[in-house]
Amino acid sequence: MTSEKPQDMMPIPSRVAEVDAYMEEKVGLGVSFDLGVRKIKVYRKDVHIYYINGLTDTEYIIDILDSLIHNKNADIVSTKVFDVVKDLLVHQSVQEIKTMDELVDQVLSGLIVVVVDGKPIGLVVDVRSYPGRQPVEPDTEKVVRGSRDGFVENIIINTAITRRRIRDERLRFEMLHVGERSKSDISIGYIKDIADPDLIEIVRKELNNIEVDGITMSDKTIEEFIVNQRYNPYPLVRYTERADVAATHLLEGHVLIYVDTSPSVIITPSTLFHHMQHAEEYRQAPAVGTLVRWVRFLGIFVSLFLLPIWLLFCLEPSLLPEKFEFIGPNEKTHIPIVVQIFISDIGIEFLRMAAVHTPTPLSTAMGLVAAVLIGQIAIDVGLFVPEVVLYASVATIGTFVTPSLELGVANKISRLALIVLVAIFKVPGLVIGITLYIIMLTSIKTLNTPYLWPLLPFQPKALSHIIFRRPYPGSIERPSIVHPQDLYRQPRKSKG
Repeated sequence: MTSEKPQDMMPIPSRVAEVDAYMEEKVGLGVSFDLGVRKIKVYRKDVHIYYINGLTDTEYIIDILDSLIHNKNADIVSTKVFDVVKDLLVHQSVQEIKTMDELVDQVLSGLIVVVVDGKPIGLVVDVRSYPGRQPVEPDTEKVVRGSRDGFVENIIINTAITRRRIRDERLRFEMLHVGERSKSDISIGYIKDIADPDLIEIVRKELNNIEVDGITMSDKTIEEFIVNQRYNPYPLVRYTERADVAATHLLEGHVLIYVDTSPSVIITPSTLFHHMQHAEEYRQAPAVGTLVRWVRFLGIFVSLFLLPIWLLFCLEPSLLPEKFEFIGPNEKTHIPIVVQIFISDIGIEFLRMAAVHTPTPLSTAMGLVAAVLIGQIAIDVGLFVPEVVLYASVATIGTFVTPSLELGVANKISRLALIVLVAIFKVPGLVIGITLYIIMLTSIKTLNTPYLWPLLPFQPKALSHIIFRRPYPGSIERPSIVHPQDLYRQPRKSKG
């Protein structure tokens, strides 16, 4: 993030004509059709109001103009006009600014700035009204029961629906601006007496150190700046579009990053197991939630290891007990099994990408036709053996079971790497691949947080909360991984 020192900033001229000239030269007033200025006289003083069409609520502007124009008080002297104008701006958010840099930033952010001739001060009035949609349930985090108000592309709405769930005076939303040109609004959300001050400072420092012209990819750009991911495919932060999930993590002691124009909120820090959670588990009874969680764990395991293990049994049939000899392919083809697996995996990825780029009413039909028709034809002409299509499909379903899209894609990359190692080295290849996989996950840290916590470092009590969906009355402590200042979310029960 870049910023200028206050002494390097140009003060607001006392003459509105000079303000107009600056806006014409620097911002394009009179050239950009959406940048406007309304010029009026209040007690024979020139008053100019600067705004951006489309980012401001015109009804508020009309009310402000009406109150300024129709106010009649013969006793007002010219030196008091500024104070009168300020008093007439009966809005919930009015503040003074003294530099042209602030004036330009505020106008481009959707606020209006009122300047009175003879006074080198601007009055900022927050009448923002960003175009966008209303909160709806996120497509990627649907639940059978639960709230349907997901985040949208408006940071004001996102912080509002979060605060609606946590009406605590200690909930903080710090506002920053990132991007030399975009000047995007970024908010750091945390609960003051729960979140670790060191974690808050780390996040704040990383955001302040961002030096880039713009963050047009919003949250993803921010993520790549604050965590050193490089070519590691595994997600180092968690995204959510659900307000209840965001509120839950705030109460646990996490620090959240809200980015304007993004419907996703970044949760920091996050571990591997954070990407395996889903809100549906907490909307069911603890026993049902535990079962759903186990099925999800199984799906993630299948998506990662099913194809490499099946390929190993195809290449080394002697490893199979007699009762499981049916697992290998029963038909022979001219194409090696490993090539068939790669073709099927890539083909399924083609279908997924095509479905994303196809209009919604057609995507379902296209997916069904492509999956059934092309798959069957490929088997009939001898391109694939049926088992390859079966196991590749099951592994893909396991990928879709993964709550985190980023984790599902990362597991697919790891699966392909394991398949290559098994094809080349067979049993040693699988052992080497799994060993390297574990070492890689163990070495990952996100904002000084071990990625495999609570498995490594091992904390049995915290691990039990991941394996089992505990009832809310039994969840007394917050996760220790975020180092909360207030460890207990419920009163401790006295023994005896």
